[in-house]
Amino acid sequence: MKLAYWMYAGPAHIGTLRIASSFKNVHAIMHAPLGDDYFNVMRSMLERERDFTPVTASIVDRNVLARGSQEKVVDNIVRKDKEERPDLIVLTPTCTSSILQEDLANFVERAQLEATGDVMLADVNHYRVNELQAADRTLGQIVRYYLEKAKKKGELPEGKSEKPSVNIIGMTTLGFHNNHDTTELKRLMADLGIEINEIIPEGACVHNLKNLTRAWFNLVPYREIGLIAARYLEEEFSMPYIDITPMGIVETARCLRKIQQVINQQGGNVDYEEYIDNQTRFVSQAAWFSRSIDCQNLTGKKAVVFGDSTHAVAITKILAREMGINVVLAGTYCKYDADWFREQVSEYCDEILISDDNGAIGDAIARLEPSAIFGTQMERHVGKRLNIPCGVIAAPIHIQNFPVGYKPFVGYEGANQIVDLIYNSFTLGMEDHLLEIFGGHDTKEAIHKGISADSDLNWTKDARAELNKVPGFVRGKVKRNTEKFARERGMDEITLEVMYAAKEAVGA
Repeated sequence: MKLAYWMYAGPAHIGTLRIASSFKNVHAIMHAPLGDDYFNVMRSMLERERDFTPVTASIVDRNVLARGSQEKVVDNIVRKDKEERPDLIVLTPTCTSSILQEDLANFVERAQLEATGDVMLADVNHYRVNELQAADRTLGQIVRYYLEKAKKKGELPEGKSEKPSVNIIGMTTLGFHNNHDTTELKRLMADLGIEINEIIPEGACVHNLKNLTRAWFNLVPYREIGLIAARYLEEEFSMPYIDITPMGIVETARCLRKIQQVINQQGGNVDYEEYIDNQTRFVSQAAWFSRSIDCQNLTGKKAVVFGDSTHAVAITKILAREMGINVVLAGTYCKYDADWFREQVSEYCDEILISDDNGAIGDAIARLEPSAIFGTQMERHVGKRLNIPCGVIAAPIHIQNFPVGYKPFVGYEGANQIVDLIYNSFTLGMEDHLLEIFGGHDTKEAIHKGISADSDLNWTKDARAELNKVPGFVRGKVKRNTEKFARERGMDEITLEVMYAAKEAVGA
């Protein structure tokens, strides 16, 4: 067992709770000890919503351990069923309560005898999967349950919608910019004349899941959540699905061409080439920016990309293919998706890292010394320590990554937002240099404190003064190279002579 002080993906029950609380009128009950019941606090802090269904914790305490949990869990399910009248109650243990090895399926069967609504146990192995995998499995389980229920009752609608329509699968609460991406995908589909059949799970009603089969195809924007449901719909109802993430100009066009192909294969007659051309050349600013002098100034600069599979792959392709930036490392913490990730990024980066060890990623960034990082909040913290700017492109995220303003990552407007993020991240380090030139503020004292706090080496007064003359956006790199040079030679003090020797050694 390994003690982790940072987790890129949370425990499995968080994924189940994200799915349950994304649906309308679905209540989740968490069988857990005190300390595991933080989901409501996290949800209310991060999501800018006025109303949501809170999760109920059925607390495991010493009294429960002494006489068993069944009575308490069943009572909580029945009580919430009477109080809230939910369409569905989802029961989930946590990693901690799973140790008790209780027969929760039996608890659910007993509660279903008294409850008016449906009751379900989240079928997730809490020891083997993380938050994202559990969310994917829980969504697939709920979709399967209601479609099979409708099939038995003969309530499945016959045939497809009159006009081409789509189900968008995998939009959830606490997702990275999911609410903005949902709005952008709605606009994109409207431009293409495609009706929205259902968007699940965010804002959806479980009783409407039987209508999923009316759509012409399913769109899964994120690999992490939605593929299990989409594959089930394909196997059972012959519904094609598209899992091309429309991020960046090139991939958005590829996604639209695939949609065109799927619609025309089912008797449609659509041609999106003119729309793609018009958006790319005249509407979106991203394609124009890629040919601008600002973007040309970034050509050849080094970047590290790290995040979930979807966003890390998308940003790697945009940097390398659309902006001419050298991605020296692309990585993901989704180890279960390693083969797909390698296949997608191998031709666009120098090195690939599949790991959920934040220390390994931090060490790789320090070794490669990129001009910018595109990662999670953890990589942002690493960047702060190394004085390397970082744009946040994937969860885990901070309150600042739940913006009030409109910031999608998908579609043509998303391409604009990503360009801004990339450009601003690379140029962020210029500010200190300009402030020093024009006397905006005295940064030298801050730099002096940074050296004494972060380094085990002593810098002489002359060496420190020389370091302060280095432009702010490369000062961190010069400092690290000099200290590395000194440590390799067993020096404990950095003088002017050591600085000059280090400079010659790296050929700078």
